[in-house]
Amino acid sequence: MSNSPVSDMPGPAFIDGVDVDAVAAAVQACAGVAGLDGGRFGEVVSYLPGRTVPGVVVSDSRVKVQIRSRWGIPAPELAALITSVLAPFTRGKPVDVVVADIDDPPGSFPLPSWSGCDS
Repeated sequence: MSNSPVSDMPGPAFIDGVDVDAVAAAVQACAGVAGLDGGRFGEVVSYLPGRTVPGVVVSDSRVKVQIRSRWGIPAPELAALITSVLAPFTRGKPVDVVVADIDDPPGSFPLPSWSGCDS
């Protein structure tokens, strides 16, 4: 009897022929991307055995990525960059890029959790 090593790392995750992990990694490597965004209620997510990949959805006809952008990056330029970077990974499927949020400007402070005015 032979014991083969068991890896805790999942293998590539393909949905409709697209490697979801490769798409996520390529998007996150783009300058101007602060991170992938799964949506307020987790509606933009790929469900895989035992895990999820937020911010990436593959359907039979499209690939959708939803991101959080860094401050000061023009959205059309970032979307064009992401679209071109993903071309080798999407098997010819069109890519939809959604900028769901933008990081705060550098040096800004978060607003207080209350929303009132003292007069």
